[in-house]
Amino acid sequence: MDTTQKLAFLISDKDLSPELLAIAEKVKREERISFDDGVYLYQHAELGYLGVLANYIREKRHGNRTFFNRNFHIEPTNVCVYSCNFCSYSRLIKNKEEGWEMSVDAMIDALKKYDNEPVTEVHITGGVVPKQNLDFYAEFFRRSKAHRPDLHIKALTPVEYYYIFKKAKLSHYDGMKYMQEAGLDSMPGGGAEIFHPEVREKIAHDKCNAEQWLDIHEQAHKIGMRTNATMLYGHIEEFWHRVDHMERLRQLQDKTGGFQAFIPLKFRNQNNQMDHVPEVSVIEDLRNYAIARIYMDNFDHIKAYWAMISRETAQLSLNFGVDDIDGTLDDTTKIYSMAGAEEQHPGMSTRELVNLIKQVKREPIERDTLYNVVTDYTNVEFEEDVKPQFYKLPVINS
Repeated sequence: MDTTQKLAFLISDKDLSPELLAIAEKVKREERISFDDGVYLYQHAELGYLGVLANYIREKRHGNRTFFNRNFHIEPTNVCVYSCNFCSYSRLIKNKEEGWEMSVDAMIDALKKYDNEPVTEVHITGGVVPKQNLDFYAEFFRRSKAHRPDLHIKALTPVEYYYIFKKAKLSHYDGMKYMQEAGLDSMPGGGAEIFHPEVREKIAHDKCNAEQWLDIHEQAHKIGMRTNATMLYGHIEEFWHRVDHMERLRQLQDKTGGFQAFIPLKFRNQNNQMDHVPEVSVIEDLRNYAIARIYMDNFDHIKAYWAMISRETAQLSLNFGVDDIDGTLDDTTKIYSMAGAEEQHPGMSTRELVNLIKQVKREPIERDTLYNVVTDYTNVEFEEDVKPQFYKLPVINS
């Protein structure tokens, strides 16, 4: 039974509530669901129902294709002026002896380690410190482009840019334009957390607010830059807070069309100030991915990180709206592992990742940052080499 038949069977179910039936019919008609519909799905929809709807949308858009890319990650610092209760990664400036701060030279050296690797993107994010300012990153971007012009630079979130631009006395538009001219190609989606102030004030009170986060993305979109968006779920928020968060993103996407992917990020409770908050179940993870796919009708891609949620859950997510699990890791990113993710030393070869996708009857597609197809691995058979090549593709809240 294909996804269209499954949806038709679901709609014919006489035991379905009128509300769930109406939502399913909206999905069939490709009609946008409302805020109240989104809340109702969180409160009442079972996993099987959500899977049918989300997979219908996923396969209508992307068929069986599942995307990943070859990139590497540089974390300039884990020292930070901010103190977010959920963060297991950063160290306050007063405790900076527990962390690291890289120079531009050190970051260039890290980039050069991948000179002989077939990577297409460098991903940069970390803490916020005064000396890693506008000139610091502009110098790194320029030197990176001079060294390897074809390498896509996806760097920093609005949390970093808000601090940098405020210190440099630049508007968000002028700041993003300056960074683009220095070599910045796109922006990841981190720092969004939960937008609503009654939650944001409790978990991340001193970083940029929702309006500032959204405005920096809007200015990036105005200059032709593509960006991603995230949502940190499964902590103290209520279901309607998640829908409010997605609604704000959906409205900005209606306005600019500049977002590429939406990435729900699971709250992990180790080594942070919220370790008393229990983590949500895998069932809730899958429900959340599915509702995101149903609600975010103007986002092309829903992404999950296998290193954060486990390889097995990532495979399951591909039947609940997810079409991108990013890429392999070589243990250069510590943001997830320090928070207690399943993969404490994540690493997967291209062969392993391709097989992971094929095991659940999906088609592995290597993409670049802008979702252009690099290699279709659907019919690729790997040779059994004596020394298999492991491609280094680390990733972080992109």
